[in-house]
Amino acid sequence: MPLYLSKFSYTPQTWAKLIGSPEDRRAAAQSYIESVGGTLHGFWYAFGTHDGYNLWEAPDNVSMAAVALAISGGGALSSLETTVLLTVDETMDALRKAHQIRYRAPGA
Repeated sequence: MPLYLSKFSYTPQTWAKLIGSPEDRRAAAQSYIESVGGTLHGFWYAFGTHDGYNLWEAPDNVSMAAVALAISGGGALSSLETTVLLTVDETMDALRKAHQIRYRAPGA
């Protein structure tokens, strides 16, 4: 199954709610991905541009997109970015396929 890395940030209102009533959000994240047949491999909070990161495994892009859309539509986040991760083997396959493509630069 494909792996996905999500970077997210909470709204100030969400942080205020969590400060007032601390809650471990890993169980919620796990239930979202499991509902589409996936697995949560990690959930971390961070300093910096994003408040946290998730590592997910999902059956396919549509399933992961459904989870991301549901979470984004919930209103607790100010941002959510999800990146499809490729294994080294997948990247090697892509490199071999890229070698076969005869790219022509614009104006060339």
